[in-house]
This record gives sequence, C-alpha cells and structure tokens, in this order.
Amino acid sequence: MQLIRGRHNFSSDLAPSVVSIGNFDGVHLGHLQLIKTLLVEADLQGLPPTVLTFDPHPHEYFSPQTAPPRLSSFRDKLLYLEQAGVQKVVCLRFDRSFSQTCAMDFIQDYLVKGLCARFVVVGDDFRFGRDRKGDLALLREAGQQAGFGVASVGTFVIDGHRVSSSRIRQVVEKGDFELAERLLGRAYGISGRVGQGDQRGRTWGFPTANVALPQNNVPVRGVYAVTVKRSGCKTIHGVANIGFRPTVGGEKLLLEVHLLDFEQDIYSERLLVEFRRRIRGEVRFDSFDALKAQIAEDVVDARRWLLEEHPL
Repeated sequence: MQLIRGRHNFSSDLAPSVVSIGNFDGVHLGHLQLIKTLLVEADLQGLPPTVLTFDPHPHEYFSPQTAPPRLSSFRDKLLYLEQAGVQKVVCLRFDRSFSQTCAMDFIQDYLVKGLCARFVVVGDDFRFGRDRKGDLALLREAGQQAGFGVASVGTFVIDGHRVSSSRIRQVVEKGDFELAERLLGRAYGISGRVGQGDQRGRTWGFPTANVALPQNNVPVRGVYAVTVKRSGCKTIHGVANIGFRPTVGGEKLLLEVHLLDFEQDIYSERLLVEFRRRIRGEVRFDSFDALKAQIAEDVVDARRWLLEEHPL
C-alpha cells in the first residue's frame, strides 16, 4: 500500500483515484462498510481505492487535554486499511492552516487538483471544511461541476445503535470486550514493540514484556486477561497491566504483559495484545508484598478464565 504524507508530497502526475474521506479511528465495521463501497466503485473505474485521512485527529488539535483516546495507532490504522483492500492512503496534517480551509477550497485543492478524484465515497453524515460547513449536498454540487461522482453510505447499525468510534471507546472503557469485538470486527488490541523494563517483575516471579505504547491516551486502564499474538507464532495467554504503577512510584503510562507458561526472549519483537476481560482497576498497595500477592491472584484468575473462555 502506498502512503503519501502531506500536500507537498502530492505528485503533479498523480493518477486519478476513487477516494473516501475520514479519520477511520479503529477501522470498525462502519468504516469497512464504507470501504466496501469504495472498492466496488474503484473496481468499476479501474482506479486505485484511496483513503484521505488526517493526523492528528481534529479533537487532539483543538483540545489536546480533553481529546478522546484513540482506538488505534496511526500504524495500526494503516495496517487495517491495507487489510481491507485500500491501495493508497493520503494523510494530511491537521494544523491551524488546514483547519481554516473552507469547504470549497478543500474540494478544489485536495480532491480535484491534488488527488484527481473521479469518485468520492463518504458517510451520509459527512461534514468538512472550516467550521464543518461543507456537507453531502455541497460535495454533490461541486462534483457535478468538477466532474467527479459522489456516493454516500448509510449508517451501519448493530443492536439498534450506530457503530461509531465514540461508541466503541465507551464500550472498551467499560470493559465490554465481547461487544467491542462485534463492533470492530476483531478483538480490541494494542500493538507495540517489546522494550527493556526495570526487571522488577522477574525478581518477583512474574516477568513481563514491556510493550511500547504508540500514544499515552488509550481507553484502557487496569489489569486485564489478554491474548497475545506474535508474528508467525501461536497465540499466548497473558495478564496485562496498563497504568502508572503507583505502588512502585511510576510516572509514565506503561503496558506490561505477563505471558503465561512462556519463557522465550522476545525483546524488540512486536506484539499485539488483545484485551479479553477486565480483572480490576489499578490500585496503590501499602507494600510490595501486598502487590505481589495480588498479582498472584490476578494470574490465577486470568488463567482460569482464559482456559474456559478462550482456549488456545
């Protein structure tokens, strides 16, 4: 899959394309419905299915302290889009200049001149441009004038509720990972590379893989039963803690995973940690002994539940 970052990297001889526009956080079933329409239209026209997206998310730019957590890192978003059949991703930097682009300028500068769009696929609630003044009607009108078609995809509904990134965040924060999997089309997970930790867990008899977090704002906190995937290897059961480790004076958000019945060296490997069940919240214990005793209970709890509900 081709990735183009920034308007300055648009080529003057860029081939025409069929384009879908959005943030695509989590690349959930609603997004996949949109991409399905994108692929059909791209195939009909013999053009590459292209996604136009933005980074950072507008909420992160306008309100960084209160922005909702991402469901997926930028890297994972690209991976999921590629798996869905997208051949080209164009990522525009969302900054002050871009936020001031009016709807018609966005169409002319990015869709018509930049991407040579022949067809555009969006959700039926799509808004764009400064102050979100652009809508589907304006896009259709501009398409008639500029020579590109427009298709809208209706809301994707499960159990009577719209599938959206915001809904999935709420579900994940509540620990309902079965519902999250239904809405995403896959288990909710965080991927990252294993780095060197302080080895404290190993001295306590619970060695952990310290997985680098792609961003500090994630929708999970606490202790979880997890399944862990390695490239080309079988899935592993585990217990994950994601938090600041208040008992040991931690100040940085960490994802630590104790892999059950596993002793191999996996430093620098990339892991996908899939969250299956919330065991408890993060707690500050009065002593290391109390913490170690609780970890032992967490491991027993997670092992029993995973063997029953997610046997390997």
